Amino acid sequence: MYRHDEHVYTVYMTRLTTSEKILKAAHAVFEREGADAVTMRRVADAVGITPMAIYRHFPNRDALLKKLSDDSFQSAAHEWESRSRNSDVLKRLIALQEPYLDYALSHPHLFDHAFSVRRDDARRYPEDFRARHSPTFNVVIDAVIEGMAQGVLKQDDPYDVAMTMWAHQHGLIALYRAGRFSYDEAQFRAFYKQSMRRLLDGIQT
Repeated sequence: MYRHDEHVYTVYMTRLTTSEKILKAAHAVFEREGADAVTMRRVADAVGITPMAIYRHFPNRDALLKKLSDDSFQSAAHEWESRSRNSDVLKRLIALQEPYLDYALSHPHLFDHAFSVRRDDARRYPEDFRARHSPTFNVVIDAVIEGMAQGVLKQDDPYDVAMTMWAHQHGLIALYRAGRFSYDEAQFRAFYKQSMRRLLDGIQT
């Protein structure tokens, strides 16, 4: 039997603030068409407010894009953290290679903005990464440091090793997305995993 209080509860739970509506609309445009398509007017139209109303929540377009990027980073970091619970360091590092590839193929526009586009607010190596300002990199560096402490990985600068691993992943993905592989996605995923295993073989003791 229908109950009025159940309806009220459902509406209450799904009601979004204006800021959340703005971010949701901007995210939808970003996912479909990329950062250049995200304009204050277009987002305002999607939300049903005036363009000037957005500025009460975000001072400018760059601030809106930064918030989208930060939220995307946090979402990716949570996924990486869920893969980092294996006590075997090598298995953990292998598991951590997949979320980056999944993110790149599932959210290409967000991926490009986060990792492939020059931005003034982008984190820079080594200072920002050594200061643990990157939630995704932190998950990898912790596994590398643990591996070296256990004697599973060769002793080296763990931050340089983690960055080398990231660069290897990113380079393969960039080449694949640029059409430099004749593989379909399944074949590329298999190559990607094998290539990362070769890299891990090289840094093991």
